[in-house]
Amino acid sequence: MAFVRAARTQDVPPGKIYEFQVAGQAVAIANVNGKFHAINSVCAHEGGPLGEGELDGTTVTCPWHMWQYDVTTGKLVQNASVGVDCYPVEVRGGDVFVDVA
Repeated sequence: MAFVRAARTQDVPPGKIYEFQVAGQAVAIANVNGKFHAINSVCAHEGGPLGEGELDGTTVTCPWHMWQYDVTTGKLVQNASVGVDCYPVEVRGGDVFVDVA
């Protein structure tokens, strides 16, 4: 698959993370100091919505059971052997593109 337009850069202000549907998948897009990162928005624990979590630096906390993920890698902060998919991101003009393949 190729890069797909997922959001406008203004939709995700610095320090925030939001969920978007990209090619039929729930993707959490985070803005860390102007750099965008994309991970699968479904928590590996019990399917909580990571895109609705709190972002602190590069760490997002799942709102359901407080599992924490690094948005730059998709890995669980407490156990790097567990994680969610992490997707390539490109910013083109005012748009954020994600490759979920």
